[in-house]
Amino acid sequence: MNKELIIRSNSDGVDFALLKDGKLIELHKEEDSNNFAVGDVFIAKIRKAVPGLNAAFVNVGYEKDAFLHYHDLGPKISSLLQFTKRVSTGKLNDFSLKDFPFEKDIDKDGKIANVIKSNQSMLVQIVKEPISTKGPRISSELSIAGRYIVLVPFSDRISISQKIEDKAEKDRLKRLVKSITPKGFGIIVRTVAEGKKVAELDKDLQNLLGRWTTMCKKLHKANHPSKVHGELNKASSMLRDIFNDSFTGIQVDDEALYNQIKDYVQEIAPKKESIVKLHQSNTPIFEKFGVDRQIKTAFGKTVSMAKGAYLVIEHTEALHVVDVNSGNRSNKANSQEETALEVNLISATEVARQLRLRDMGGIIVVDFIDLNKAENRKKLFNHLRDEMKDDRAKHKILPPSKFGLIQITRQRVRPEMNIKTREEDPNGGNSTEEVEAPIGILSKINHDLEVLLKKDYSKVTLNTHPFIAAFLTKGFPSIRSKWFFEHKKWVKIQPRDAYTYLEYHFLDKDGNQIK
Repeated sequence: MNKELIIRSNSDGVDFALLKDGKLIELHKEEDSNNFAVGDVFIAKIRKAVPGLNAAFVNVGYEKDAFLHYHDLGPKISSLLQFTKRVSTGKLNDFSLKDFPFEKDIDKDGKIANVIKSNQSMLVQIVKEPISTKGPRISSELSIAGRYIVLVPFSDRISISQKIEDKAEKDRLKRLVKSITPKGFGIIVRTVAEGKKVAELDKDLQNLLGRWTTMCKKLHKANHPSKVHGELNKASSMLRDIFNDSFTGIQVDDEALYNQIKDYVQEIAPKKESIVKLHQSNTPIFEKFGVDRQIKTAFGKTVSMAKGAYLVIEHTEALHVVDVNSGNRSNKANSQEETALEVNLISATEVARQLRLRDMGGIIVVDFIDLNKAENRKKLFNHLRDEMKDDRAKHKILPPSKFGLIQITRQRVRPEMNIKTREEDPNGGNSTEEVEAPIGILSKINHDLEVLLKKDYSKVTLNTHPFIAAFLTKGFPSIRSKWFFEHKKWVKIQPRDAYTYLEYHFLDKDGNQIK
C-alpha cells in the first residue's frame, strides 16, 4: 500500500490531497481566514448561562457566540478557573501545576449556573468549527496533541488508544508514560506510539509542556477574547496524525512550505526525510498526480464505480442518504444474491472513501441492495467496518436492517467538504444537459495562468466571456489585482461577446493563441 500527500499552495490557502495507491481518499483545505480551527485555545468571556439548556454562550470573538455545555466543562473546571484567574492577574508564574492546589471536582450531574457566571474569564478549546448558522462548539477540558501522546492539564488519568490491541504493549506503554508524566497532567497515548521507546515519548512530552508554558505566558496581557494557543498548521497537523511507514511520497509545490514540511518530517521520522519532494514541473501539481480529475468525478451527486455500479448521494438538513445501484453491470454471477453481494462490497469500499473525502458527518443512511442470506449481510457489515478502520473521525456502524439499510453516525467537527462539479449549461437554452461549474473554470484559469507566467511570457491577454471578465476585474482588490501582486505582471482581460460562458483563451504579445 502506497500513501502520498500532495500539497498545493495558492493565493487563497493550501489544499491537501491524500492518495492511497493513487486513489484520492481525503481532501482538505487550509484557509488563511479560518481563525477557529479544532484544537485552538482561547481566553474568552462567559456571555450568559442558560439554565434550560444547562449550557452557556461564550464570546470567543466569532460573529456568533460559542456553545459550552455543562458536560464539556470537565470535572476540574473549578481548578482551571482558579488557575486562569491567578495567571491572568500575574499572581502565579509557575505553570507546572506541581504545587498548584486543586479544587474539588464538580458534580457530573450539576447545574452550570452553580459553576460559572456571566463575564467570567476562562480558557476554552474549539472542538467543533462553526458550521452553517451555528457558532463554534467548545470545551474547557483542554488537551494539546503531539505526535505520540496528548497532554491533558488538570488531570491524573493515563489512557491508551483502544486501537492498540496487544495487552502487553498497553501495559508497557502505561508503565513508561507513568514514569515520565509530571504531576497535575494526564496523558492519552496515541496509536502511533505502539513500539516506541521512552526517549521518543519523553521528547514529545517536553515539546507539549513547552507549548503549554508558552500559552500560559500569554494570559497575563491577553485581550478578551483572543487566541492564546493555535493548532499546528494544517500540513504539520495532518502529518502528525496520519504519517506512518507506509508513506512513500510527500509532494509540495511551494518552496517555503516544502522546507517547513521537510524540517517537520526530519523531526518526527528522520529516515523518511527523502520522500519530501519539491514539485517544479510546469504542469500544476494536482493535474500531474490526477487529483483534479478525481475531484471532478468524486464530488457529484452520482458517483460511478467499477463494473457499471454507481452511488447516488443526497444531502438533507437532518441526514445524508446514499443509494446503491447495480447500473448496467453485466451479470456473470451464478445468482441474483451473488450479484447483489458483489455490488454491495464494491459500494461499501466507495462509501467509506466518500465519507472521508467529503468529510460527511452526522447520520448517514446507506441503502444497499437487499441480501436474503444472513451470512452475506454479515459479510457486508464486516467489510464496511474494515474499510472504515482508517477513518480518523469517530464513527459507529449499525448492522444491516431487514430492508438492507445500514446506519452510520460519524463525528462532524468542521464544515463538510462540498465541491459542486456540474451544473446546468448556461448556453443551452432549454437543454437539461449539465456542464463543468464556472468555479471549476476559474480554478483552471488560475492554474493555466501560473503555468504561463512561469514560462516567462512578457505579456499575456485573457479572452473570455463578459461575465467571467467582469468577475475577474470588478471589486477591490479584484482577482486580476491579486494576480498582479502575486506575479508582478499585469494580465490584460478582453471580454468577447461571441464566446460561450465557459470558454476562454490566452494570447501572447503578438495576439497568437497560447496552447
